[in-house]
Amino acid sequence: MLPHMLFPTRVCLLLSLVLAFSASADLRITHGPMLGRPGTDSMGIWIRTSEPGEFTVQTGLKDGKWDGPTIKGITRLDSDCTGWVELKKLKPRTKYNYRVITKDDESAPTGTFSTLADNKIQANAEHNPEGLFNFSFEFACGNNQNPLHGIGPSLPTYTTMLKEIRDKVDFAILNGDWLYEEQREYPYNQWLKQVGISDAEAPHDVKIAPTMVGVWENYKLYLTRCWNLNEWHRHIPSYYTFDDHELLNDIWGAATPGFRNRRAVFRDIGIRAWYHYLGWSNPENTKQESHFGKARLKADSDILFDPGANFYGMNRDEMANLLVHWGLPTAGVHDNDLDKDPPGEPNASTYDVVEIIDKHHLRISPPAVADSEASYSIGRLNYSSFKVANCEFFLLDTKTHRTKHDTKKPADPNVSMIGKRQKEWLISSMKKSDAEFFFVVSSVNFMIPHVGGGGVAFHSNKDEAWTVFLHEREELIETWDSLNKPVFVLSGDLHNSFSIKITDRVWEFASGPHNSVNHTPADEGMRPSTGKFKYGPRECDIRWSSNVLPDVERLQRLAPVYCVVQVNNVYNSPKQLGDERWVAYPHPQVVFQFYDGWTGDFLYAESISTER
Repeated sequence: MLPHMLFPTRVCLLLSLVLAFSASADLRITHGPMLGRPGTDSMGIWIRTSEPGEFTVQTGLKDGKWDGPTIKGITRLDSDCTGWVELKKLKPRTKYNYRVITKDDESAPTGTFSTLADNKIQANAEHNPEGLFNFSFEFACGNNQNPLHGIGPSLPTYTTMLKEIRDKVDFAILNGDWLYEEQREYPYNQWLKQVGISDAEAPHDVKIAPTMVGVWENYKLYLTRCWNLNEWHRHIPSYYTFDDHELLNDIWGAATPGFRNRRAVFRDIGIRAWYHYLGWSNPENTKQESHFGKARLKADSDILFDPGANFYGMNRDEMANLLVHWGLPTAGVHDNDLDKDPPGEPNASTYDVVEIIDKHHLRISPPAVADSEASYSIGRLNYSSFKVANCEFFLLDTKTHRTKHDTKKPADPNVSMIGKRQKEWLISSMKKSDAEFFFVVSSVNFMIPHVGGGGVAFHSNKDEAWTVFLHEREELIETWDSLNKPVFVLSGDLHNSFSIKITDRVWEFASGPHNSVNHTPADEGMRPSTGKFKYGPRECDIRWSSNVLPDVERLQRLAPVYCVVQVNNVYNSPKQLGDERWVAYPHPQVVFQFYDGWTGDFLYAESISTER
């Protein structure tokens, strides 16, 4: 069985490539396995191999007995020899052992996973007719491994979590900044040698965007040097959002037409690599991937010509805007000096797609400024949702549709964090949902500004949070409050944790960092550690937070935190000890529990239930 993400029209070509490469050398497992897409009867498993080739996932209920469901998959050259499969026909609420092997390699570490419960197992007509069940998950952000910038690659929080909660949580949500920029200068020619191919054999999209190989190398570095990170992902399935560091630090304005910015036009390259290593795990909201091509542009013309494209095959409703790439080997490198003197492709900028003229021509806005042949991409939709029991989760994309802001006009109604289409999808989905609790996962903060932290790409205009999109933020808060259900915004980005009451029904919970240096009060708008705080038109109540005083030096600000969220829908009241009889709470509750990443010590908890 082929991986879910494989396009049927390319099956024969890809299988030919697999056979050609796998015949040339031993097919080794280099990274993984990693778990994702958890379900009641399914689980996703990811792997990377030394070359494109076939792998097999085997499962069993007992150690060393691989007699459970088995599935075959392939890794692909155009995704850096990565691939994933979705195991199906599993038993609900069951713990499995699994391993991944190739024809030449059975040495990959084995792992375990547990499927989610379903409403049939715990249902009873009198006490739990809907078959609700309890579950828990961990969430946080910020996995910076750079040894010059903080704790380094020892990742003590992951060691703590493996000890304290590995067998207690059902899944995790890594809410942005799993990755920080390293190895981005990795040369395209070196990647060709790594996978043993010539330039003529390189995949189309890699030729169009050769700086993608630096992002791939970044992921491999992070997976290679951290045993505990690997151990976590082998046993705990995760969902992900991307923030700036998966793409490029302080990226902003990628949806504003005519914005010439090195970081903004790297968006689709970073996102494509993110899907290869992490994003595959999220549920899909579209079948249409981002598009990469080579365009011919003429000065003062609004026509883009790509003789190798088929724009008729694209659905405009599932397209983001168009980016002409920077075109230099350093395009994805996090170096502020590279932003000062922009020598890139003259037409590198952000563009709206106004019209699909024909198979090879687009009308774009604004017009090109020079005659050139340039690499470009058209973004995809990256937001999605999933449901567990009576809870619905919405994974937002806060980068693709984000327009340029002005910190002097934070309430401008013409700017947006998530774009009109994503906002309408979010509001409509929540209004139609029968869920009792909503979790809105935003990689950036909602009520607390992020106005500092070392980046200079914004200069004096820096604020990465919703606090410069106040019109849109207020619209969402008012809509959520009218739902008469608890809404929890799970946020990341700032390297501190907090519990914030926005209204009686709307809350924000930030968790982290897993490993990154804590931010200072100045980075966070001088908010208090607890108490009332107002940044914009709405006052909120900070119930608890992690915090550091301004006199603490950078490399002493090492206070990681993680959060375990427990959803209590039912309790067990058997007539005889050892039996099960699940009884639904009249008012189920969600409990947010924060822990010290070094020690696992309990720090704070907040419990919110449905309305009486």
